[in-house]
Amino acid sequence: MSKFEQKWVSDKKPGMGERVREAIVPPGPLKPKLESAIRAIQAQISKLDATTSKLKERDAIIFNKVVSALQKHDTEHANVYANELAEIRKMIKTVTSSKLALEQIVLRLNTITELGDIAVTLAPAMSILNNVKKGIISVLPEAEREIGEIGSLLSSILVEAGQVSGSTLNFEAANEDAEKILAEASAVAEQRMKEKFPELPTGVPTGESTFT
Repeated sequence: MSKFEQKWVSDKKPGMGERVREAIVPPGPLKPKLESAIRAIQAQISKLDATTSKLKERDAIIFNKVVSALQKHDTEHANVYANELAEIRKMIKTVTSSKLALEQIVLRLNTITELGDIAVTLAPAMSILNNVKKGIISVLPEAEREIGEIGSLLSSILVEAGQVSGSTLNFEAANEDAEKILAEASAVAEQRMKEKFPELPTGVPTGESTFT
């Protein structure tokens, strides 16, 4: 069995030297750690799905209030509701794009089969996680801790893989990859918003587009 295979699936008990190192890097082969990270990310995706459903329900309620106020020629309340609707749709877009980005991370983690793949895959994944965390903490405050824990797990895998392979990270390439994934997720989220949510009736100023 190669060194990579041992680190990937081995369940051999560590010696004293390994136990000392594992006080810094969490113990265990890499494959189960990756699988654990994938499950944790999928749990976040499920939470984002549930949050989106709640926000959509709220969106429908507020949209109907806008329409009702306009029918009564109550432009003052129509404007208030329209601004609230704009904020809700911003949150929906943020949650949707975050979910799409996390789904891309899961897809990439599932393709890792060699030690050299780990650095190339995990470095941008960690950058994406940080961006997602910053974007959704106002909607899901608990995500800050949970996503932070996922990031720590991926970081430990990255460190351990680097110790085994001696590989170094290309941070510039990793950041470019992460930015590309985030931009694509945002574009897809915006397109879905335009397809699924009705536009406000004309003549209702909200200060800005409900989709930006």
